[in-house]
Amino acid sequence: MSRINELKSEMIAWRHHIHAHPETAFEEKKTTEFIIEKLKSFGITELYTDFAPTGVVGIIKGKKEGRVIALRADIDALDIIEENKIDYCSTIPGKMHACGHDGHTATLLGVAKYLSEHRDFSGTVVVIFQPAEENEGGARVMVENGLFDRFPIEAVYGIHNQPNMKLNHFYINHGPMMASYDVFEIKVTGVGAHAAAPHLGKDTILTATQIVNSLQSIVSRNVDPISSLVVSVTQIHSGDTWNVLPQQAVIRGTVRAFSADVQDMAEQRIKQIATGIASTFEAKAEVDYQRRYPATINYAKQADIAIEAAKKVVGENGLIIDPLPSMGSEDFAFMLQKIPGVYVWLGAGKGANLHNPAYNFNDEVLTTGAQYFIEIVNQELGG
Repeated sequence: MSRINELKSEMIAWRHHIHAHPETAFEEKKTTEFIIEKLKSFGITELYTDFAPTGVVGIIKGKKEGRVIALRADIDALDIIEENKIDYCSTIPGKMHACGHDGHTATLLGVAKYLSEHRDFSGTVVVIFQPAEENEGGARVMVENGLFDRFPIEAVYGIHNQPNMKLNHFYINHGPMMASYDVFEIKVTGVGAHAAAPHLGKDTILTATQIVNSLQSIVSRNVDPISSLVVSVTQIHSGDTWNVLPQQAVIRGTVRAFSADVQDMAEQRIKQIATGIASTFEAKAEVDYQRRYPATINYAKQADIAIEAAKKVVGENGLIIDPLPSMGSEDFAFMLQKIPGVYVWLGAGKGANLHNPAYNFNDEVLTTGAQYFIEIVNQELGG
């Protein structure tokens, strides 16, 4: 832990450099180059870049043969205009690290440097610097391209900072941690008409508003109250002027759940409600339903390992075990569908929320996150 504390200033410098040069999904070329440069300077030369258009995987072998585990950090930024007034503010117009992936990357770089210096463990640590966590499913791409087929990884560990949670506290669940992420689009087609003669048309706006209202009945009347489900309409697009009933209306939204059965039910009911109401108003509805990210479900065994590791770093008083899960989503779920693992939150104290233009990663949690990952290695591989 003293060595990690010595690395703190370097980790902060890495984080600030990455923050100033944000890149979004599958465009993280300079970020990847920076990571590769650092890993090579640590003496880590077994590197792989063929699992995704960007991102890198590094192999760190211990002094003895043994099991293989993986540690993962996401590296992408968001399409947000930064409002912070800091000397390492984003230099790329319209893009910023508003979710803390700059901090996650710097954390795992610190871990990689430490492990390259202290290989007194039995086995192999695979460090995964994953692109495109935001919306584009970089984890899915890496899995589909054989990440876990090429390496015999037995468990994978991920971490995410959480502003407005207790500073340097770990939040660890034995089951659901983050919800699935689905999206839907409903195209309502009717007959356009002059607004002064509505009887000559088939009103798509009236139809769309009835659909939006009725979609809320899925949560209130179709799902077990003990289960969790969110159905949110986030967009309605229709019409261009004051005196025309538009021929088409488009409704878009998102669905969040923890259970595949609940997802199935929600998809079915959205289609039934949309087509049924459209038919009632003599219009037509076409539904495009896409499943983007599965639910992030931790494995109990790895959760217990994470608890023991976190306890070594922050003590029992720094643990929040089995907190309420989040209806947000995380593409780390694709990795957990393939192999066992655990995803934890690290409280970052008071500050602007994630995806906010005033958000900035709290550098005070860099060493805490790094120490946790190193303790995971100790728990899994000895050392």
